[in-house]
Order: sequence, then C-alpha cells, then structure tokens
Amino acid sequence: MRKEIELFVDGKAVQIEEGSAIIQAAEKAGVTIPRFCYHERLGVAGNCRMCLVEVEKSPKMAASCAMPVAPGMRVLTDTPKIKQAREGVMEFLLANHPLDCPICDQGGECDLQDQSMRYGMDRGRFSENKRAVEDKDIGPLVRTTMTRCIHCTRCVRFINEVAGTAELGTSGRGNDMQIGTYVSRPLTSELSGNIIDLCPVGALTSKPYAFSARPWELKNTESIDVLDALGSNVRIDSRGEEVMRVIPRTNDEVNEEWISDKARFACDGLKRQRLTTPLVRVGDKFEPATWADALRLVAERLRAAQPERVRAVAGDLADAEAMVALKDLLNAAGCEDLRVDAMNSHAVPGFGVDVRANYAFNASIAGVEDADVVLLIGTNPRHEAPVLNARLRKPYLAGTAQFALVGRAADLTYDYEHIGETPAAIDALASGSHPFAETLRSAKRPLVIVGGAVGELGNSADVLAAVARLAESVPALVSDEWNGLSVLQYAAGRTAALDIGFVPSTAASVAPEFVYLLGADEVRPADIPANAFVVYQGHHGDAGAHLADVVLPGAAYTEKTATFVNTEGRAQLTRQAVGAPGAAREDWKIVRALSEAAGLTLPYDDVSALRARMADVCPTLVHIGELESTSAAVARLGLAQMRNSGSAAGVRPLDGAFVRAVDDYYMTDAISRASRTMARASASAAKALGRSASSSEESAKQATA
Repeated sequence: MRKEIELFVDGKAVQIEEGSAIIQAAEKAGVTIPRFCYHERLGVAGNCRMCLVEVEKSPKMAASCAMPVAPGMRVLTDTPKIKQAREGVMEFLLANHPLDCPICDQGGECDLQDQSMRYGMDRGRFSENKRAVEDKDIGPLVRTTMTRCIHCTRCVRFINEVAGTAELGTSGRGNDMQIGTYVSRPLTSELSGNIIDLCPVGALTSKPYAFSARPWELKNTESIDVLDALGSNVRIDSRGEEVMRVIPRTNDEVNEEWISDKARFACDGLKRQRLTTPLVRVGDKFEPATWADALRLVAERLRAAQPERVRAVAGDLADAEAMVALKDLLNAAGCEDLRVDAMNSHAVPGFGVDVRANYAFNASIAGVEDADVVLLIGTNPRHEAPVLNARLRKPYLAGTAQFALVGRAADLTYDYEHIGETPAAIDALASGSHPFAETLRSAKRPLVIVGGAVGELGNSADVLAAVARLAESVPALVSDEWNGLSVLQYAAGRTAALDIGFVPSTAASVAPEFVYLLGADEVRPADIPANAFVVYQGHHGDAGAHLADVVLPGAAYTEKTATFVNTEGRAQLTRQAVGAPGAAREDWKIVRALSEAAGLTLPYDDVSALRARMADVCPTLVHIGELESTSAAVARLGLAQMRNSGSAAGVRPLDGAFVRAVDDYYMTDAISRASRTMARASASAAKALGRSASSSEESAKQATA
C-alpha cells in the first residue's frame, strides 16, 4: 500500500495516497472541481481543461486530473484567474455546440447544461459558422448526434479499457477530429450502453428511448437486474404503468457503475407477449378463465395425481419467495420431484446442495481483481456475465494475472492459454502433466471459475469430481484467507433454488403425470410426457406456456418486490416499479391461493410471514445485501463430497464437449426474447461478426412487424 502524504486544497489539509491526482484530493476535501473528460474509473486524458487549478509556485495553471499530488502542495480552486479560465473553456465548447437542448434526450441530465450555467459566461464572442459532423451508425442500441461531441473521449476509453473491444477511436486532427468506429460497423460489446451514461453531452443517447420521455416525468425505483446471475444494481424509470428505461446504480461490490446491454435495453420486452389473464386449454386453443376456475382445475388435477408422479420445475427468473411457497405446497402434497430449468433437467444438479461453497462464486465478484492466475472451466464470462468479464480485465491490464481456459474457445477480451476443449484437460492439470499446472500451483491467489452449465452435463458428477481433484492439488486455492474455487451461475434464480433445496430427493423418478412450470421456459418438450397435465405460471407467453394445459399469469421482476440471490450468494431485492398487467399476480400469492384451493393451505398470509419461513429454510435469504462466506473447513468438506460423487476411475471417461450456457447473448430468457430491441441487436451482432444471421434477422423482422 502506498504511503499517504499531506497537501492543502483551498487551505484545507488533506491526507491522500501518494500518486493520486489533485482532483481526487479536492474530492476528499469536499471541494468540487468541474470536469468533462475525467472519470474515476477510466484512464486520464486531460483534454477538456475544465479542471484547471492554481498550484503555489507554479507559473501556469495545472489540469487537476493529470497532475499528481506532492507533499506540502498548496492548491487553489476558486480564484478570479481560474474563473476566467473556466469561462474561456466553456466558451470554446459552446462555440461549435448546436445548442439544441429542447430536442436533446440528454436535456435535464446534461453535464454541459449544468456546467455552462454554473461556470459559463452570459454571452459568446464567436460569430463563425459552427462545425458539423456526420452522425455514425454504431448499431441498434446507441444513437449518435456527433455534432454535439466535445471530444472528451470517455466513450473511446471505456470501449478500449473496460469493454475491451477496441472499436471506437478518433480520426482527423484539430477541427476535423471525429470519434467513430474507423470503418462503418456496429459496436459488438455487450457493455456498449454504458457510453450513454458516460457521455457528458447528448452526442450518445439511447436509440430505443429516443424522444420518449423527459427525466422529470419519470418515477425512479431502485432495484436489481435479473437477466443474468450477477444481480447488477439498477434504477428503473417508469411513467404511469410503463417501464421507460433501466439505468445503473453504483455498487462497488457488484457491478461498480456498469450494467450489461441486456439489462439496460431489454425492458421493452416487458410490454410484449404478456400473460394477463388465466387461460385453460380447450382442444387446441386457450380459453380465458377466472382465477377461481383455473385454480380449481389445477387443484383437482394435483389431488388426483400420485405424489411420486408430480414434478415442479423452477425457471431462470423464479424468485425465492415463489420457490419456497411452491416447495412447501408440493412437499405437503407428498411430492419430492423438484427441479431447476436446466439444459439437462432430468438429472440432479451435479453441484449438490449440502455445501453452499460447491455452487457459489466464493471469491466474490470484487475479489476477482486480486487473482493472479485465473482458470476458466466450461464458461464464457463475456456472455454469461459481461460486467464480471470487465472486472476480469482489470488484473489483465495491470499485468498481474495470467488466464487459461478449459472448454470452447471464445473471444473473452483478454488473452488466455487454451488448455483443451474437453473435460479431460482438467485431469491433465490435476495430475500436473500440463505445463500450466505449475503456474496454477505456484499462484498466491489462484481463481478457478466453473461455469454453471458444467453442473448440467450428462457426466457432470465426474467432471466436478475432476475439478475437486484439481482444487485439492492447488494449495492456495481454498484457504482461510482465500477461496478461489468459484461457480459462475448464469440464471438469476439458480443460486436461490439451490439454497432452498429445489432439487429432486433422488436421481431417478417415474414419468410425471402432473408438471408445474414456475416460469420454466427452457424445459424441453421431450422431458414432459404427452399425457401429463402441465401448469405454467409466468409472465410471458414463451415456450413453457405453449406446453401448458393451464396458464397462470404472474408478475415480472419490475412488478414485484422479491428476493433474488446472485451468483456469489448475496441476497438482494427487486422493488415494484409498476403494477402487473391485467389479472396477473405475484407468484407467491398464486401458489398460496392454489394451496387453499387444494386443501393444503400454507401457513402464511403475508410476505413478512413468508420471509420468516424463508429464514427457517435458509437464513441467508433474508440477509439482504450481505455476503456471507463459507469457512475453509466447510468448503473442503464440500470438495470431498464433490470428489467422491464421481464414478469410479475409468468407468465413465471425461470425454464429450462442454455446452454453451448462452448461445445468443441477446435472447436468453422470456423477457429478452420478447424484446424488439434485443431482436435487432441479435441480428446486428450476427452480421457484424460474420455469422449466419438468418435466424436473428428473421427474429428482428418478426419483432418489427
């Protein structure tokens, strides 16, 4: 850790780490220095000159974002000379600005507006014609009005440093300088929407949100994103009963201040293909029904089914309250066949549920920055958790971490050594026969990230047993100070499901005659017998609804206050921003009403009583915002169980290939598949990457129709 030094900002003594910039010292002293190009999470550019300050004994003013502090330095931030300099900078910036605030989507949230009012002059002296710049087409998500650009280069630095796709840059010099993609092509980063928040003017705005609303018209609701398992903190802006946009909230332990494009832009899918009334299949068609009739029919079929032939499947977006209620109901009915909506849903998840460390991201999301060797097994963080992938770039850019991959090769925005494509490569590392094994064993803070899809392989027990053998061969991987064996789940509801024990009691079961799909849209029709009675409870008419005999409309994550547990085991709450459409209801309330119709009334009538029950099932479910780690001793016990769960050596070889948890990043769940914006983004990404885009283009055409 660097030593602290003392300096003085406007006469205030400040203690700050050596090597910090003056602008950081001023913030610590509570002094505001205006800026356009500076951002604390990006590299220093020093090109807007708005942050000029005076330094004692210095003949010229200094850019406070680029000037490091020195012991005893005395800095002035509010003198007549500085005021004149700031007025001059604002005059230069506004000389070419189109001044189209009335039609600009940035209006009301614009740094240029705010700072021109605070630091600008009341008139300008330029009479020359304003420069104009041609707009760039950088895809279906970000709208450009480049005449407004002030060349702060925040977008360029973000795409190059954080996103890691190196697609934006500058061309030309002086008055002819422009920011663009060099060649005309859309951005391919899954984090591209963050440049909208970074842009201090209206040069980059949201294309789907364009001309839709003003910020003062919107109601703000703090919530979390559930379209991946990271649990990024977001703010939902709504007008009336419509979600207008989703933007990030800062949480340094989870998502910093970034969110993925899917989290930001898929919100238009909340308005399309919604289930708004109970439906009952009559012949080949669905007929609307009342809640009483629909629940009565479901209750009759549940009572008529043999308990061992009842199955429940929890979907990727299922919340903890609904899963606890459904588990209690079916357990009361004698059913033990509970599953998650996985690619291999006929098997027990290979991770097991006895030890939380076996299925959680134990290193923590923020902890990945401390890793010095990273091994990825059967995962593609860029598509499964883009914000986590950006975190992994930090030690890569700092040169403090080496990366390796076991599984399908992928563009991960950082260099890595490809160990092999099959699970057999894991045993090569565990036995020490691969050269990278020595690198892993000599690491001080090794990090092994296992993809959530690994637990869904047909031979998942054997693959995870090999992972356990590898973990036991790396001394520093699991210790009292550091647990680097981490599982990256890809579905928001998966960690809570495993916490609750939403898994079958035995690996084998008879074919079900009653199937309850709790938002399960990835379930394969082949896994459901043709004569089974199927109930689908969810918010979109997606794949699961088409298999159902009765459809019960639920609420989406923006329409309820519900608990989700992210991949590292941190419980967080979504909060209701808008009401559920039509007759849709919160999921746990539907299950509670069904329990009464079935004569198995659950012992809770309100959400506080339900959460008391959740605390009995798993106390971490109600510790909102807290991250509780598993002790090293318990983690090692879990490793031993994982190792012993595999087949005997040689019985089932570690062959076959890893499966992709995410085939099309922009369409992974019922909400994103209903989104027109995501359909266009999927087609654009396929075209930009040179893949066959026929299916994505067809999806985009259907969405536009």
